[in-house]
Amino acid sequence: MRTTIVDAVQSRILVSDGAWGTFLQKKGLRPGECPELWCVDRPDDVYDIAKSYIDAGCDMVETNSFGGTSYKLDHYGLAKRTAEINRAAVAISRRAAGDDRWVIASMGPTGKMLVTGEVTPEEMYDVFTEQAEALAEGGADGICIETMSDAEEASLAIRAARENTECEVICTFTFERVKDGSYKTMMGVSPEAATRAAIEAGAQMIGANCGNGFERMIEIVRAIRTVEKNIPLLVHANAGLPKNVNGVDCFPETPEMMASLVPEIVNAGANIIGGCCGTTPAHIKAIRQAVDSLKTPPTRAKVVNPRMNAK
Repeated sequence: MRTTIVDAVQSRILVSDGAWGTFLQKKGLRPGECPELWCVDRPDDVYDIAKSYIDAGCDMVETNSFGGTSYKLDHYGLAKRTAEINRAAVAISRRAAGDDRWVIASMGPTGKMLVTGEVTPEEMYDVFTEQAEALAEGGADGICIETMSDAEEASLAIRAARENTECEVICTFTFERVKDGSYKTMMGVSPEAATRAAIEAGAQMIGANCGNGFERMIEIVRAIRTVEKNIPLLVHANAGLPKNVNGVDCFPETPEMMASLVPEIVNAGANIIGGCCGTTPAHIKAIRQAVDSLKTPPTRAKVVNPRMNAK
């Protein structure tokens, strides 16, 4: 019987899954092809990805729904199939996860710019609501709003998920190191500011994904913990910084290299550890072994979020 994720992290470090996009590419996803449509047209291949991570020992698995808003799907002429595609994405991961593991459904940025007036906040909220409701209907335990750079967009996604579903809500941002050695998103948001915005919007878990390997993620986790000591924190790190070899991005960190940094990132304050671009089931298996080898990890005080779901 699954507890909530927030309850589970009070007593142990959890392991999440690894890359989806680069895994799909290895399976034959072509440039310009809609990754999310594979949930309908090639479900066995998508299931194989989810099951590979479950078999590697992860406690939770994401879904092939990162670009699943109607704004993103409209690029492929698939906007009217938004609910169908998102429900299918969750059903696949749910089947792989079984009854004992959590499914955290992926929600990525819309690709629209609020700052330019391309869309209104109300329109963006409605688009995120449509996706979140479909993910919840498909059987997701949580919704992982990820790779965010704009605090306002992230806040709208969090509110849409909290106010229209019963799912636990995670929000992660993607940061880059800037000239002064600090970290900012593409929109200039610091880890500290992103944390405050996400919590204010109602996120029950926060963190960082993509853009950095574990070494830099340790610094980002420390920055987040300067402003919020207790909320569960998830890290999905790349397998190092990519290097272009003959026109192909290659990720240099081996499973052993990533696993060696697990104790340090846990000590910095991470509660849930997984991978992003370039990571494989082998990386997740190594992280699982490293987590299992830890001495009793530090625990966080239980977070009581004052925001209640409003249907």
